[in-house]
Amino acid sequence: MIKKINEAVAYIGTDDLDLDLFESQYDVPEGMAYNSYLIQDEKVAIMDTVDARCAQAWKENLVEALGGRTPDYLVVHHLEPDHTGLIAWVTRQYPALQVVASAKALQMLGQFFDGLDLTGRSRVVKEGDTLSLGSRSLTFYGAPMVHWPEVMVSYLDADRILFSADAFGKFGALSKCGYFSEEDGDWACEARRYYFNICGKYGLQVQALLKKVLPLPLDAICPLHGPVLRGDLTPYTGLYDTWSRYGVETEGVFVAYASIHGGTAAAALKMADILRAKGCPKVAVADLSRDDQAEAVEDAFRYGKAILAASSYDAGVFPPMDIFLHHLRDKAWQKRRVGLIENGSWAPSAGRVMREQLSAMKEIELVEPMVTLRSRMKDSDLAALEALADAILA
Repeated sequence: MIKKINEAVAYIGTDDLDLDLFESQYDVPEGMAYNSYLIQDEKVAIMDTVDARCAQAWKENLVEALGGRTPDYLVVHHLEPDHTGLIAWVTRQYPALQVVASAKALQMLGQFFDGLDLTGRSRVVKEGDTLSLGSRSLTFYGAPMVHWPEVMVSYLDADRILFSADAFGKFGALSKCGYFSEEDGDWACEARRYYFNICGKYGLQVQALLKKVLPLPLDAICPLHGPVLRGDLTPYTGLYDTWSRYGVETEGVFVAYASIHGGTAAAALKMADILRAKGCPKVAVADLSRDDQAEAVEDAFRYGKAILAASSYDAGVFPPMDIFLHHLRDKAWQKRRVGLIENGSWAPSAGRVMREQLSAMKEIELVEPMVTLRSRMKDSDLAALEALADAILA
């Protein structure tokens, strides 16, 4: 569907309502949007394409939005296939069109499009370069590792629009959540899950990008996923600043458990009750065996404190907790206070393994006492749970 952003800029992206797993790992129950834009001035610029899964819908949107005009440029902000599936088609369809991208992106193009020849048809842009479209110009800023090394963002001066690549993106089809931020009732929820699972490892790089683009006068942010952000942008930019600094967004405790036969689950749920009774402002709970691991990663970053409860397994830790901690390490989880509950029927080992894994992460404060259960929680274990709750809340 085509949506006018202003008289010169149109949204020509597509929704993918059939996709079950984004990047073959993240649940997208509301589908996924692949965003693309068209700028029409004296020159015409296509801003990225979409995933090949949605080729026909995008071609129709492009032709309709062009209204008979011929595009002069295809700007490639990010080379990931969900944004570049139609590059080869565009270059065949419009033989005079130039591809505008970073040197790294042009270098990598051949990895995705064997035999694509852009000799005399490409333009390398680097930090601070501009591309005149007539009364409007695009200025380019490097955004390496947000979240690939070739990424650029661009700023349309006359319209005060930032084309932000994957930054400020979110999960969900726009026909479900709204094409513009004022239509989206809960942008932060799926934007947070998207950020920490896609870009979370690269907080330093996101901070570097924010320092470049936030001083610019901004009326809108056009990401490659999610709605166009308009109006007061500070709620969105403020969250991105907090997230990329690994700051605490919400005061509270995240309780995540991995339980085999229900004993560890009972202790974790009891801990959640104890925390609430002690006045903890927010307690979030995740069953790592059944709940979406990406949402658990999101909550681990959202809150400043966590209690991890796990059963022992094969002289180690139950695999759902092992996988979760692996995700946290890979996404650079840091600056958090963590309490541990382990369970073991004859040789508890979960606590030792969790400690080892957490010790490899940056600025993780382990809170004592660690609670050790034997098979089932008993009345005699309640004092230790209370003590851990007091310590984590202190």
